[in-house]
This record gives sequence, C-alpha cells and structure tokens, in this order.
Amino acid sequence: MVQGLIEKAGKFMTTHRWIDLRTDAVAQPTSAMREAIAAAVVGSDQFGEDPSVNSLQKRMADLLGKQAGLFVPSGTMANQLALKLFCQPGDDVLVGRESHSLWHETGSGAALAGVQFTTVGQDGTFAAADVEAVLKPRGHMLYPPTTLIQVENTHNRMGGRVWDLGQMQEVCALAKERGVATFCDGARIFNAAIALSVNPALLAEGFDLVAVSLTKGLGCPIGSVLVGSAEHINRLVRYRRMLGGTLHQAGIAAAAGLYALDHHVERLAEDHAHARLISEALAELPGVSIDLERLETNLIVCDVPDAVAVAEYALKAGVKVLPFGPRRLRACTHLDVSREDSERAADVLTSAVRSCTSIAPDRGSVLLTGPGWPAPVGLF
Repeated sequence: MVQGLIEKAGKFMTTHRWIDLRTDAVAQPTSAMREAIAAAVVGSDQFGEDPSVNSLQKRMADLLGKQAGLFVPSGTMANQLALKLFCQPGDDVLVGRESHSLWHETGSGAALAGVQFTTVGQDGTFAAADVEAVLKPRGHMLYPPTTLIQVENTHNRMGGRVWDLGQMQEVCALAKERGVATFCDGARIFNAAIALSVNPALLAEGFDLVAVSLTKGLGCPIGSVLVGSAEHINRLVRYRRMLGGTLHQAGIAAAAGLYALDHHVERLAEDHAHARLISEALAELPGVSIDLERLETNLIVCDVPDAVAVAEYALKAGVKVLPFGPRRLRACTHLDVSREDSERAADVLTSAVRSCTSIAPDRGSVLLTGPGWPAPVGLF
C-alpha cells in the first residue's frame, strides 16, 4: 500500500500542485526569504563569531524576555537539550498527555537523557493540583525525583491547544516553590501568542527555558532557538556539541529566522482562519467529531469514520493529510496554504468523508503500521 501511495503521489505531482496539510514544517522558504539567506553575513558559530546567528539569538531572547539564546538545528534537539540541562539519568519529567517529547521523538528522552516521563492531565494541559498529585520528592528511597515540568504550547496532538495563561502561571509558580525546573516546548509559541492576542514574552515569563521552532509556522528551512538565563545557555553550548548540533556558518539558516521574525509572525492569524474554514466544513458532516470551541490555532485534529480511507481519497485529489489513528486525522495550515487552497481542501476532505463506506475500529490515537496501514511521513 505504501508503494502504491508513492506512485499515485508521483503521478499527481507531474501535472498538479499539492495542498500539503501534513504539517506546517513543509512550508517552503519564500523568494524573499531565499534572498535573505543568500545575502547572509556568516562566520563560525562554533567560535561564537557568526553575526547572523548572534543577531537571531539576541532577537529571540529579547522577544521572549530572556537573557540569552542558542540556535540549534531542530526542535527535537532543543527538547533533548532541556532534558540534558535539568535532569540526571533516572529522573522524572512531567509532561502533558500525548506530548511531543513522549510520542514523536523516538524514545530519545530515555536513550539520550535517561529520564522517565509521567503524563499529567487529560487534554495536553494540566493544573497545579494535577502536578501536586504526582510530584515525586528528591532523596526518596524508592521514587525517581521529579526535576522538570514540561509544557507544550501550543499542543500538537491536541489540535493546537493553547494553554490558559493563568493555569500556566500557577504551574510555574508551584514548580518554583518546589525547586523543580520548568521548560516550555514552545515550537508554536507565536501561534499561541497570536491566538491570545498577547506579547509572547508573557507566555515565556515563568519558564526557566523556552524552545521556539523556526520551521513550524515561520516557514524557515531549518532550526530552533532556545532562550533562558545566560548561565543556562552557556551550559547548553556544551550539550549542543555533545548532541552534534554545533555548526559553523549557521548564519545561512539564521538569516531565514531573522526574516521570519520580521515578516511571518503576524500573518499566523491567516493560518488560524484557514484552519477554522476547513474545520467548520468538516464539522457539518455526520460521522465527524471536532470541537470547534477548542480550535484556536492552525492545527486540526478530528475523528472521521476511517482516517486512512479519507487520507487516501484526499491524496488522489491532491491534498495531503495525516492519519493519527484508525479514525483520527490531522491537518495543518501554514504559509503555503492560501484561502483558495483551504477552500479546495475543505471540498476534497468533505467529499472524502462522504465516500467512506465503513467505520474503522477505534483504537485510540495510535497509528498502526504494517499490512493495510501506510507508514506516516512527517509526524511533527
């Protein structure tokens, strides 16, 4: 089946343009961003001498109200660096349900940092009381100590869910009181800020460390930036090298990030509007379950009668979406998806749902692979 999908995709690409809704990380650099990349002033970032990287790190730190920043090649590396910074092997890390670190990083938290994860809450977010219930003390003869609380904002697998600001502040305050570090996986923190109409620094305020993706939503080809105290960032320089993330002329990538901060942040509201357009069309169909009140950003997660059948139908019509399970489907709007594209995608997906002749067995949100199940590409 996988080979068949690839062949169908290849035939379509020869004469058509895809509407790719699998993830916002598939967005292509714009012509203007490519010009900025080509004109980048570069140096060796290993020696701290790349002016474009230094500018991006300072710019991101200032935007989020932190002392310093560190450019890294990927969001997964950023998340792993947080674990290396705050945890020892055997430590316990609290994360929301279906967090990126737990589901989409191939077990690297255990393999590289040696930590275990404890899931808190039900919808990707959690309250201070939820933390109190599972927080494990240091020095206990049996329990692994909880040394880090991780917040994902917005939350990927929960449909771009935005954290309530007051709830997040209470969690951070409790962590500080108990001597537990806090990390915000803010890959899409600018989406959250746009959705709440707040300064992004307000969303980063209570955290010891924050990661921001340059590829998700901002349309860059590579990179994330970690921001925090000067002490933490200085320590992370060593860990970044340990994980193979030290680059030389990284200003080629940093220039894209600087361009994106100038031109691609405010426009995220367009992506949110396009996601709502598609979602409202799907919500009218029998057999589709989607909570429009919780649709706040650019990520659409909904239940359909048969997610793989819908994805296959859409693929033939030039729209790429991602099955998250037998019945769960994800779509993501971004820089390369116009309103016209969104209208077309809505028409294709509604036709795809109507074409379903059976209901897949509900096995939750685990995407199966093997005979009859296409291997997913781009689970971001």
